[in-house]
Amino acid sequence: QVKLVESGGRLVQAGGSLRLSCAASGRTFSQVVMGWFRQPPGKEREFVAAISWSGGSTAYGDFVKGRFTISRDNAKNTVYLQLNSLRAEDTAVYYCGTARNWGPSLEGADEYDYWGQGTQVTVSS
Repeated sequence: QVKLVESGGRLVQAGGSLRLSCAASGRTFSQVVMGWFRQPPGKEREFVAAISWSGGSTAYGDFVKGRFTISRDNAKNTVYLQLNSLRAEDTAVYYCGTARNWGPSLEGADEYDYWGQGTQVTVSS
């Protein structure tokens, strides 16, 4: 069993920044791929970013365009998502998840076996 707890979401003005955190327990954190997805109001969950077990490889959704950065600290069992230059369309619930393998299918939610409860990010324009 794996428990993931996201935090850091809040109301922020357009152009601002946030850092989201996802704390993991119950599995050897350094051996799993971690990803972030988001679900805007009334829309499907979409891929934001993923990071390999070592942190040496990262992947991002096309819409990110250099604004977001994923990182991890295996000593703290935590993965982070730095959000910069936020826009109103970034408003969503942000979720972290664990995946077993690194590969092209990481942009699909089906690749992830555990999820956190989500943290709300609201960007005011």
